[in-house]
Amino acid sequence: MPTAFQLRRAREIIQQGGVIAYPTEAVYGLGCDPANADAVLRLLSLKVRDWRKGVILIAADIDQLRPWVDLPPSDWQQLSAQWPGPRTWVVPASAAAPDWITGGRTEIAVRVTAHPIASALARHAGMALVSTSANPAQRPAGRSPIDVRRYFGDALDLIVSGPVDRRATPTAIRHWPDGHWLRT
Repeated sequence: MPTAFQLRRAREIIQQGGVIAYPTEAVYGLGCDPANADAVLRLLSLKVRDWRKGVILIAADIDQLRPWVDLPPSDWQQLSAQWPGPRTWVVPASAAAPDWITGGRTEIAVRVTAHPIASALARHAGMALVSTSANPAQRPAGRSPIDVRRYFGDALDLIVSGPVDRRATPTAIRHWPDGHWLRT
C-alpha cells in the first residue's frame, strides 16, 4: 500500500493535470482527472488511442461517479449492489460528461474498484479517475511498474507500485441495465 506521502503526491499530480500509472485488479492503469481535457488528451496520446473510443472511470465509492452518470435512484441502488469489484458497467452519461471521456457517446463506462491501491488513489484525489490499461494501442497491458516504464519511459508523472492479480483478465464490461456483455 502506498504511504500517506505517496498518496498526497499522487493527488497533487492528478489535481495539477498530471498522468499517473497504478495497479488495478488485473493490469496497470493510466489515470488522470477526467474533467481535465488536457490531461485526458495527453493520456490518450501516450497510448496512441483514439478519443472516440472513450475511457473508463473508476471510483472509490459510488458518490464519486454521480456527477458523470444519469440514472434514476432505483437504478443507482441496483448498480451499487454490483460493487465494489471488477465489474465495469456502461450506463447513461450525465450532461456533464465530456466527449473526451464518453468518446462522443451518450453513455459512459464506470466502476467502483475493489483494488485497495486504485481505490485509495481515487479516495485521496477526491474524485473518480480515468482508468485505461497502461499500454500503447495494440500492445499487451502492463502488469508491473517495469512494463509501464518500458512502454512510457519518463513520459508519466508518477508510477504507483503495487500488486495486480496476474491470473485475472481485464475487467468485464457490461451494458446497463440489460447486462449485455461488451467485454468478457
